[in-house]
Amino acid sequence: MLRILTLNNIAAKGLNKFDRDRFELSSDIANPDAIVLRSHQLTEEHATPGLLAVGRAGAGVNNIPVAEYTDKGIVVFNTPGANANAVKELVLAGLLLSRRGIVQGIEYVESLKTESDKAALDKMVEASKKQFKGSELKGKSLGVLGLGAIGSMVAEMGLQLGMQVFGYDPSLSIESAWRLSSQVQKVDNIQALFSKSNIVSLHVPSLPATKQMINAEVLGVARNNAILLNFARAEIVDTVAVKEALSSGNLAQYISDFPTPELIGLPGVMATPHLGASTAEAEENCAVMVAEQMLDFLLNGNIVNSVNFPSVNLERSTTGSRIAISNRNVPRILGSVLSILADRDINVIDMLNKSRQEVAYNLIDVETNVNSELEDELGDIEGVINVRMFN
Repeated sequence: MLRILTLNNIAAKGLNKFDRDRFELSSDIANPDAIVLRSHQLTEEHATPGLLAVGRAGAGVNNIPVAEYTDKGIVVFNTPGANANAVKELVLAGLLLSRRGIVQGIEYVESLKTESDKAALDKMVEASKKQFKGSELKGKSLGVLGLGAIGSMVAEMGLQLGMQVFGYDPSLSIESAWRLSSQVQKVDNIQALFSKSNIVSLHVPSLPATKQMINAEVLGVARNNAILLNFARAEIVDTVAVKEALSSGNLAQYISDFPTPELIGLPGVMATPHLGASTAEAEENCAVMVAEQMLDFLLNGNIVNSVNFPSVNLERSTTGSRIAISNRNVPRILGSVLSILADRDINVIDMLNKSRQEVAYNLIDVETNVNSELEDELGDIEGVINVRMFN
């Protein structure tokens, strides 16, 4: 029986994917085969012997020490796109809040709660509404930084609102490019995106390369009174630079899903308490997606949507066994594996080998059943991280 440690509240619709005859699920398992979590902060201490995989029910993995886990052969999964619609809708709320004085208007009306005379209240409201006058999104320019699952949906939403949409993504995938409307105007760099846009919405992951990528230099070329929306990650924005840009007028507003002490309470700043994926639908979508990925990996060795291992998907043969091998991405390891199989007269039916940076992953289907002795021999090959057998 495989043991799954669950951290945080994972939607039951996802957890129910695990057959309880084959899986034990609990929030209190000492040496699990896999971990499923949302925002719980993992450390190297969680990487106990025998841990094979970590599944994050969400897109970001900054709460997981990915590099250290990769070194131990632990596959880290996430669920890109599962919460995309939830985040897109919150971005829409941010767009509307930025242009229409909605929050200020609500606060003003709340201040009138002691007024009991309806006619007097109507007169006060009519006299005061002009101070909350806004402007329409139609005809404005929207810049989208990052055109993945969420960014492409935000770009499409901007087009539907009648906005002129500019997009920039330094690592645009072929899949994302196909998904993107031809009406989105691509620009060559971040500076061009900010210089052309009334509103910029951020949708890049938190990586060393994206940390504080929105800095004083970038904000310095922004249009006067530009609006910055950050529903991606706090780390990609230099809050000191944002504070200075708000003071100078380069930015009119900063609307974020990540409150920071330096910015709370400043004029022009609105923040929500990390609500991007906080919908019942998004939580279920993420839970189901991560469960299905983990099941396919634990039962078949396939890898889909990993942030640290290559995508490897090989249909299972109806006979024989499967061997899954993680190894350092160095020469001769696959040759050593095949040599050992040949010495044992084990015939290979099908195989798939892929690498990703420092690691490689192999799925090998063979005609006969395999045993722990073969597993040990393969595991002793220099450079092999771990070996799994599926009979």
